[in-house]
Amino acid sequence: MASIGKIARRTFLIGSAAIVGGAAFGAWYVGRPAPNPLSPGAGEAALTPFVLVTGDGVTLITPRAEMGQGTQTTLAALIAEELDIAWQDVRVMHGPPAAAYYNSALLHEVVPGKGYDQSDFMHALAEYIGRVGKVMKMQVTGGSSAMKDGFERLRVAGATAREALKSAAAARLGVETARLRTENGQVISPDGTAIPYTDLAAEAAKADLRAPELRDPSQWKYLGKSMPRLDMVAKATGTAGFGIDTRPEGLTFAALRINPKRAGMRSFDASAAETMPGVERIVDLGNGVAVVARNTWLAQQAVDAIEVEWEDAPYPADTAAIFGRIAAAFDGNANSTLRNDGDADTLPDGATEVSADYSVPYLAHATMEPMNATALYTGDTLTVWSGNQAPVFTRDHCARAAGLDPAQVEVITPFLGGGFGRRGEMDFSVYATQVAVAMPGTPVQLTWSRQEDMRHDFYRPGAIARMRGAVRDGRAVLLDARVSGQSTSQQAMNRWLGFAPGGPDKGHVDGLFNAPYAIPNHRVRGYLADLDVPVGFWRSVGASFNAFFQDCFMDEMAHEAGADPLAFRLDLMRDEYPAGAGVLEAVRDMSGWGDAKPANTGRGVAFSYSFGTPVAQVVEVVDEDGTIRISRVWIAADLGTVLDPGITEAQMIGGCIYGLSAAVSEEITFADGEAEQMNFPDFDALRMHNTPRFSVQLLENNPRLGGAGEPGTPPAAPALANALFDLTGTRARELPLSKSFDLLL
Repeated sequence: MASIGKIARRTFLIGSAAIVGGAAFGAWYVGRPAPNPLSPGAGEAALTPFVLVTGDGVTLITPRAEMGQGTQTTLAALIAEELDIAWQDVRVMHGPPAAAYYNSALLHEVVPGKGYDQSDFMHALAEYIGRVGKVMKMQVTGGSSAMKDGFERLRVAGATAREALKSAAAARLGVETARLRTENGQVISPDGTAIPYTDLAAEAAKADLRAPELRDPSQWKYLGKSMPRLDMVAKATGTAGFGIDTRPEGLTFAALRINPKRAGMRSFDASAAETMPGVERIVDLGNGVAVVARNTWLAQQAVDAIEVEWEDAPYPADTAAIFGRIAAAFDGNANSTLRNDGDADTLPDGATEVSADYSVPYLAHATMEPMNATALYTGDTLTVWSGNQAPVFTRDHCARAAGLDPAQVEVITPFLGGGFGRRGEMDFSVYATQVAVAMPGTPVQLTWSRQEDMRHDFYRPGAIARMRGAVRDGRAVLLDARVSGQSTSQQAMNRWLGFAPGGPDKGHVDGLFNAPYAIPNHRVRGYLADLDVPVGFWRSVGASFNAFFQDCFMDEMAHEAGADPLAFRLDLMRDEYPAGAGVLEAVRDMSGWGDAKPANTGRGVAFSYSFGTPVAQVVEVVDEDGTIRISRVWIAADLGTVLDPGITEAQMIGGCIYGLSAAVSEEITFADGEAEQMNFPDFDALRMHNTPRFSVQLLENNPRLGGAGEPGTPPAAPALANALFDLTGTRARELPLSKSFDLLL
């Protein structure tokens, strides 16, 4: 099968019949259609931006990247369900940079409101606003939005294609469309005549489109079932193609050193590197240098031999000073007050006041595949092989770096060896482009060392919370929460689009202002610290730290009130958000909460609502001769509709492990303007020996489809911290927890 780059540039034919322009099937559903980037061509037919028919069968042109989350498997099931093709026969290729693949769900968060109580009108407004993503080129994999974006959209595309194929068959056979059925990639007439889709595609592309009737869930063959991962065999056999596996003919290899203080470069002396065997080119990147050589190892040795004088950091030089600036933001005006119920200034009569301050560190993404990209610049064109989460942004940024028009740039997106938000950035692709421009006609693969990767991340921001509450008669009657830190949204949007959004930053207080507890006097304010430490979207973004603040403090209030921590939460949530109460009840029952615990055992509970999904977790810890081991985790989540139970369960477990890893031992600290952590020994994740056993229950009571990739992360840290308190009586208010407890590492 042709590569997607070629597919997007040439004409498709079915037999000898040319299709004049691809029919944008399903476009009626999302408003005025974006142009179909798949042009007609020989032997193949682009029925829609998402459906390609060739002599080999049907290919899903996926709008979202596969980075281990199983997205492409479920997207293929969505198409197969309505198009009546065998799921295992669906081939998947990542779409080229194009407006047609915009993420309609990514902008839903800009709609005012807490989310969990969203009305039908506000949901419809969010759906309408989502179309703006087409104009903003939001072809982005992120925000746990792939299924929310694709659930209706891809089923509509498949159903519309199915009906158009039936219409074409009806015209050819002289049979009413209603008398035809489809099965296994064929249209079948009442007399049993079967016409393959491949034979009908040319005629179907000319058919009038009609609003299709989507199948009732009771008729689903694939959705709602655990399907084998489409990427499973390739990844298990080592044949899967990641960015770092790219091998165009004539490939050379490069390594780089960028200012660890995140500023410019005063000067460099590459004389020693230039004489090293295998070195082909030294490239000035402005804020660093790159070396092109015969292989990556030689390039790395040579770039390490270059003497460089760096400019100083544009932010305070050490961690203490950075957090001093974060704390100072509390003295300014709040950026947001997104929740302000009752009177949070006045202590209610007869209530007992509770207060606590919390802090969390900066965090790296630490993807297992180090940052890399391959680029080929010819003078007139640029091809970039990049495992990225934002193809249009990547194309446009690389085009500017090469001095080309975006139409002259092709971006090919292979599998991503982990993303977590890091591969939504453009820097690694742009650096590869800069090196390629210095080597016209020669493909260059730029691979970052782990040290460069970790010290040049766009970190999850450090943050401080100041919490004040009050309890009376066993219930919370006041909660006044303030959180300070950098804005990931403002920084990232500036990098992506060249402008920062104005107004209150919802993401900064996500997981805090929208915690679904019915506390009568409840205020949440967000403060933005004026700092230039590079920050970006990290798995679950603001909820990753706000859930720690929120649900550790809920635990403190519960103990002050003399109440059971889980019952305390349930009492405040049952009427406010029944779906949230449902997941709390589920983990209560799963874990045997309230039953007698074994000796030397502690349990903690936490809840978080993020990305449309309520998740509750109970963590169990065991003291084993003075070393504390995380032994069990119970997780309950309500996604409204579970499209693939196996993949969803894996995402909940993976998200929790990611959150536990950060809670246990991870932090980025600064000295002399540089991040001090450079590799996994300095920034370690959970390993097999200290990863707990998991039990997961998935519910479907939520009124709307929620996300899966990120909501499992936020409750992990507070549930663990609360379990450690239950075991030891020591309350930890900062992360990582290994600073306060002797945890099994």
